[in-house]
Amino acid sequence: MKNGEKGKLPSIKRRGKKRRSKKADKMSKLESSVDEQTPLFNNLSDNEDTFRSIYKDSSDVIFRPFYIGEQVKAILIYIEGLSNIEEIDDSVLSPLIKSSMGENYFIDTLIHKKVSTSSVKEVKTFSDSIKEISSGNPVILVDQQNSGFALGLSKWEKRSVDEPKAEMVVRGPREGFVETIGVNTSLIRRRIRSPKLKMKSMQAGEYTKTRINLAYVEGIVDETVLEEAINRIKRIDVDGVVDSGVLEEFIEDNPNSPFPQVIATERPDNVTASLLEGRVAVLVDGSPFVLVVPVTFYSLMQASEDYYGRYLIATSIRWLRYLFLLISLFLPSLYVALLTFHQEMVPTTLLFSIAASRAQVPFPALVEALMMEITFEALREAGLRLPKQVGSAVSIVGALVIGEAAVSAGIVSAPMVIVVALTGVASFTIARYSASAAVRMLRFPMILLAGTLGLLGIIMGIIVIIIHMATLRSFGQPYLSPMAPMKWSGMKDVLLRAPWWKFNTRPHYSGNYNKYRQSDNQKPSPIRGEE
Repeated sequence: MKNGEKGKLPSIKRRGKKRRSKKADKMSKLESSVDEQTPLFNNLSDNEDTFRSIYKDSSDVIFRPFYIGEQVKAILIYIEGLSNIEEIDDSVLSPLIKSSMGENYFIDTLIHKKVSTSSVKEVKTFSDSIKEISSGNPVILVDQQNSGFALGLSKWEKRSVDEPKAEMVVRGPREGFVETIGVNTSLIRRRIRSPKLKMKSMQAGEYTKTRINLAYVEGIVDETVLEEAINRIKRIDVDGVVDSGVLEEFIEDNPNSPFPQVIATERPDNVTASLLEGRVAVLVDGSPFVLVVPVTFYSLMQASEDYYGRYLIATSIRWLRYLFLLISLFLPSLYVALLTFHQEMVPTTLLFSIAASRAQVPFPALVEALMMEITFEALREAGLRLPKQVGSAVSIVGALVIGEAAVSAGIVSAPMVIVVALTGVASFTIARYSASAAVRMLRFPMILLAGTLGLLGIIMGIIVIIIHMATLRSFGQPYLSPMAPMKWSGMKDVLLRAPWWKFNTRPHYSGNYNKYRQSDNQKPSPIRGEE
């Protein structure tokens, strides 16, 4: 840069400062003096200048000045894309502009008479007005009025109600939650048609102002759990809550545990059943997953379809689920431990077959198992992230091709491929994805313990897992309840699925609770014919 040009930029800045308009100075002064609890001004021009400074550089915020009855100056503020523009034109602007006013008039009475919207709410502060505008409700500000009117005309694009993809059932409802909290609350209210169903509205996130609803049934809910849920959400001080998964980490008892202490479900029937058991549901705007608290480990192993089929079949499937849970967690580690330390426990014929297949494998069983498990998890993750049309094909074909190529090349043995494949299939039988992810994560330390200490390492790992689960709590509820501590009344829905006429009492979490949920003698009695 030449010496003659060095002084130009400062001189431009100085001239720019001198040329600032008086209106810009006024807007800056108003913006600096306004906080969340500042009441609206009596002067419409001051209110308009303040809102324009707040929404500076926001082209989607519309300011529509107009006159009420050609006499009173007013302005309508709304966000394009969040408000129903057709209803604004037909139900708000048109009747107010065409209205006739005498000398003695009351603006609030006129707006309630002329504006044909289902909801008209008075707002008196800037924070309340901003909250309504951000929710899609237009706000009318009138000259010589220190309050505004928020109109319930929000409208935005939303996904239609569809079957949840992560919780498929053969028999049961096909509806799933969506990202709009109003639709989700209606899906629950359509199933519980009692005024005892309450929806307590809360908010979290300094910038997102995410709406949160706590759903519970008055008279059934455990008051201790409800109060704890409210307190935990009130303590959240964060920039934004964009999904219920963010909220889950803030409200669960032990976020360092691999085991989930909150159920996240897309199914309204699951939430309805939980509410009728005295639990609390947390609905987050923008998320199709509703959180249910408190939970136990055994509730993670239960699928909604268990309660729609015959109880004998549901009990058999539940036993199969627990069996494959053990297979998913311990089968690779048992295989590694037996081949590394305890060959005498393997039948001789099977041992010879395994030894023959491992003759060309250069790695020990521990390294072989870790390689195959990591490869399988990578293929599973790739199948989830790829487009739906090719994701399943890549995961299945990739596993087959890589497994067959690895065996042919002598990198891994055929029995190890069988063990890893069976383990992967077993993990898919777990009802909840969060519980399945915890089991998959624990599988790797179990393999390491088996490869270094054999069966002793596996037993040590089992003891550590049981001790950890016994110390966990979900909103005060023991994680292994009703088995530890033992509650015989709750055992009818743990390893077994008792008939519906046996569910006379609700689960007991803490404090006082509504014990009975149905009358006795509900067992059907067959009609016998004449002999």
